[in-house]
Amino acid sequence: MSILEYNGAAIIAMAGKDCVAIAADTRLGVQAQTVACDFRKVFKMNDRLFVGLGGLATDVQTVDQLLKFRQNLYELREERQMSPKVFSNVLSNLLYEKRFGPYFIEPVVAGLDENNKPFLSGMDLIGAPVYTDDFVVTGTATGNMYGMCETLYKPDMEPEELFETLSQALLASVDRDALSGWGAVVHVITKDGVTSRELKGRQD
Repeated sequence: MSILEYNGAAIIAMAGKDCVAIAADTRLGVQAQTVACDFRKVFKMNDRLFVGLGGLATDVQTVDQLLKFRQNLYELREERQMSPKVFSNVLSNLLYEKRFGPYFIEPVVAGLDENNKPFLSGMDLIGAPVYTDDFVVTGTATGNMYGMCETLYKPDMEPEELFETLSQALLASVDRDALSGWGAVVHVITKDGVTSRELKGRQD
């Protein structure tokens, strides 16, 4: 078993029409044993920017704290909020600095840029980025999630349809993965604000 699969995770970010959504399961496990059902893997960086951290749970919490620290420094220096593109580069650099003893996480970044257009990016544990305009996934259920997203996704979805599509893709994927699931949380980001909802998943 890879160290990235030790605690289990399933995270999807998906773009709609002038909106973007990110969803993650809530399971914290130690291999096949479930320890908690309320573990946070998606973190709010500002009103238009979220990051999902899939991988080793200790590093998820460590990198969240490091990102908040770097973001605060940026805002003090620049007197403005980080755009998703800048944040993605900061995260990529943070991971690449530690490439010889990496943080065992594979993050996804989801947000709206200054023109209210969706921004999505994903990266591996040493920060090599990929930018997409439809969806990006990370975690132990990636194969399942790619299949569901490619089936259900269509361009220019409104926020409610985006929420429904993302939720169905995530729930169907984690039901077929032993290391993730046990409920989920979905955040839909629009220019008017963020809507967060919790999903009930199978408890087995």
